[in-house]
Amino acid sequence: MATRPSAQRVCEATSAMPAIIHPMSQPPTTHEAGLASVGQSLRKAAARLPGDSPRLDAELLLMHALGRSGSWLFAHADDLLPPGQRSAFDALVRRRRTGEPVAHILGQREFWSLPLVTTPDTLIPRADTERLVELTLLHLPTGSPTAVLDLGTGTGAIALAIAIERPAARLIATDASEAALAVARGNIQRLAPGRIETRLGDWFAPVNGLRFDVVVSNPPYIAERDPHLDQGDLRFEPRTALASGPDGLNAIRRILADAPAHLVDGGWLLIEHGHDQGAAVRSLFENAGLTQVETARDLEHRERVTLGQWRKGGV
Repeated sequence: MATRPSAQRVCEATSAMPAIIHPMSQPPTTHEAGLASVGQSLRKAAARLPGDSPRLDAELLLMHALGRSGSWLFAHADDLLPPGQRSAFDALVRRRRTGEPVAHILGQREFWSLPLVTTPDTLIPRADTERLVELTLLHLPTGSPTAVLDLGTGTGAIALAIAIERPAARLIATDASEAALAVARGNIQRLAPGRIETRLGDWFAPVNGLRFDVVVSNPPYIAERDPHLDQGDLRFEPRTALASGPDGLNAIRRILADAPAHLVDGGWLLIEHGHDQGAAVRSLFENAGLTQVETARDLEHRERVTLGQWRKGGV
């Protein structure tokens, strides 16, 4: 199994920044006595932030405000923040406290160690989807010019990860949203220029008549009345990229209806879905005539990705 490259922090310094005040560089003054250190600022911010990872969010926001790396924050935890940098950090923290996703505040999110531009027009790439990439790579031999289709590409995260890991693969990425596809094109141009063709349209419509060795998708799969849609980061993401029908499976049904006509004999389909949808999705795969159907679990041992192979005649 392909292993994910080691994670790297986003927002590395790209230009000279105003100096940080080091507490030992000069005698303390009354003004400095009111300043907070890097470490103190992080602790205070983390205590005020919502979500499951307030400390990480605080670190990312401070890295962005200072133009520094995570390792710099650790090494300079006792340095004092100048008022200007503290004000900039506080402004970012206030935005996060309203619920605005960190990815939108920073304008990017790391996925497969790739810094992807994100906007409110796209789904925010999540770590769970890296499991989908890992499984896809198992069905793409290194050095083979396999044809790969990424349906509903969003930021281009899945297609870009595959392009980086399988340079010989021929990739097409589609999306029904022109705004989302513009984001994907920008990420592709920056990270893998010339490697991925993008097409505008709904699911398989832009690739009519074409067949692929692998089709992969992270479609919307939340039930349209799920209360989670009105909570956390999901409130800020496009509803069409999240929800799909009363049971969340409408998009997956549409993909499976057309998948056999777009897979080569022996081709594979891989779809990400909700942790409680495994049995239903496996049934949809089998009813569509796919074989060797199985569901893989994510790092938290939840059913996350279902895959199956298309064989002519169902053999």
